[in-house]
Amino acid sequence: MKTKRLILNTLSIGAVAARTGLATSAIRHYEDAGLVHPHRTDSGQRRFMRADVRRLSLVLIAQRLGFTLAEIRAELDTLPRDRAPSRADWAAMSTRFRHRLDARITRLQDLRDRLVDAARAAGATV
Repeated sequence: MKTKRLILNTLSIGAVAARTGLATSAIRHYEDAGLVHPHRTDSGQRRFMRADVRRLSLVLIAQRLGFTLAEIRAELDTLPRDRAPSRADWAAMSTRFRHRLDARITRLQDLRDRLVDAARAAGATV
């Protein structure tokens, strides 16, 4: 009975792949990396909560923004595992990501300005 209820209220790895656009091998990789934590049926089948679709979508976005899997995992570890994250949970994590992005942008702008100054000092037209 427990397995039947688990199957009805969760998604298979194929369903998660279809919803996220990820290959099932990528989803298993993210599981191995500790980014998602599917339940297992008595026969060993992975069953994902619907919130795992959001988690995996966040992984894809964060990777595109240059965050490492370790950084992403550290942020995802702040979210509850026993329930779907609330809007406040997502907002707090998004704020932390934004602060880190803002700091990275500031560092890159400073580096760009130093590069331009060095080029000008060498006589280059920038």
